[in-house]
Amino acid sequence: MGRSLIVEADGGSRGNPGPAGYGALVRDAATGAVLAERARYLGIVSNNVAEYSGLVAGLEAARGIDPEARVLVRMDSKLVVEQMSGRWKIKHDDMRRLAAEAARVLPPSQVSYEWVPRADNSAADALANEAMDTGGTIARDYLDADAPAGVERTRQDDDAHQGNGTASRPGEEEDRDAGRPGAADAAPAFDTPSRPSGARARFDGAEPLTVVLVRHGQTPLTVAGAYSGSSVPGPSLTARGRVQAAQAADLVYRIGRDRWTDLPRPSAIVASPMVRAQETARAVGRRLGLHVGTDDRFAEVHFGEWEGLTAPQIAERWDGHPERWLASGTEVAPGGESMADVGDRVWAGLQDLLARGTGRTVVVVGHAVQVRAAVGRAIEAPPSRWAGFRVPPGSVSILRLWADGATELTVVGCPSEP
Repeated sequence: MGRSLIVEADGGSRGNPGPAGYGALVRDAATGAVLAERARYLGIVSNNVAEYSGLVAGLEAARGIDPEARVLVRMDSKLVVEQMSGRWKIKHDDMRRLAAEAARVLPPSQVSYEWVPRADNSAADALANEAMDTGGTIARDYLDADAPAGVERTRQDDDAHQGNGTASRPGEEEDRDAGRPGAADAAPAFDTPSRPSGARARFDGAEPLTVVLVRHGQTPLTVAGAYSGSSVPGPSLTARGRVQAAQAADLVYRIGRDRWTDLPRPSAIVASPMVRAQETARAVGRRLGLHVGTDDRFAEVHFGEWEGLTAPQIAERWDGHPERWLASGTEVAPGGESMADVGDRVWAGLQDLLARGTGRTVVVVGHAVQVRAAVGRAIEAPPSRWAGFRVPPGSVSILRLWADGATELTVVGCPSEP
């Protein structure tokens, strides 16, 4: 008799039919540990086809873990559960084909089905949305639930982003499909020092607060080169902006896992109240399984009368003023704020996070000037220098803050840019 596994699967279509994707994961029934995750963008198909596709992918992942396993499938699709249980007829040709494909993955005697409310299927739903956001494929495998403590993955979760999606490393897809990771896929045993090279030296053992600064993804005003501040809630992310948000989320997920392994894994997310930051933060939250909090102090600079205008338009109407605003860092935008003003409120927000506890990682999702202000204050650069910090959409930076005022900046970059 094989082990007991749980498959959670879901699919979605934005339009039905419309851009669609599926998500599926496999859990150890005894411990609840996630053993595998699968997701894929499907193109233009119906919601039901996406749900069936997720079922097939989840069953294939379970078979790869143990072909003798007894599998309980949990889905929030009443249609799929009832049809695969044999209680409802399957009339649609595409669904009939996918149902037959699912039945061939594992003997029907090994598989049972259970309907669950949508709220109880959130992990699979998040994977499906990640696939639809990125237009790509996800295949992540984790160590057996019975592995020794402290060891997490069969292979590092470092899928390479290409174009709008997530691509596997060359030669890896065959092993994943067969469920037999090759020897080359095993995570290498690197020697990881307690203080990695280049990190700030501390001799007192004091733990810092780690802050991961994420700028929101692209918006229509980003494309237009217009000033987009905090005086209006919008705009929303573009399609490319959603991809950038998902890619940033994937990088943030890896902090404390296979990137910057000396850092604590993110345990909290706080975001600017602006729509674009909230949308980006929700992508990060879906990836981490964390709730998104909101703090007005991390909002973008208030541009006042410059809101929505391009740099040439501002220069034409306020001769010399925008240049002074950038060069001084203390000049106030008409009806708005200076960069130094932003620095004061952002730093107050960071100090509050620090006061709530060290030895943890908090993700702060915000904006270009807000990130510049956080970095500038951390490294004690004057506001006149902050405009020289490049902060692309979807970029990630890491600050470490100690209670005694010491700081450290980790140069990370922008996962969505070459």
